[in-house]
Amino acid sequence: MHNVTIFTTSHCVWCKATKEFFKENNVKYKEINVEEDEKAAHEMVEKSGQLGVPVIDIDSQIIIGFDKPALKKALDIK
Repeated sequence: MHNVTIFTTSHCVWCKATKEFFKENNVKYKEINVEEDEKAAHEMVEKSGQLGVPVIDIDSQIIIGFDKPALKKALDIK
């Protein structure tokens, strides 16, 4: 099982698309809303160098945005 964290905001369309992708593929994940958690927002920027969301951390591999091919590869989904 993979260790998956997604950094999101409340109104992010691509965050919702990523979470739906996870649901469709039975991927368990931890969601952190960076609008509500300033410390997590700083952590996200440190990990990714990005202010935009979603930022996905899969087993310490950082994926920026809803990059379906990268997500599939990182999660071993065919």
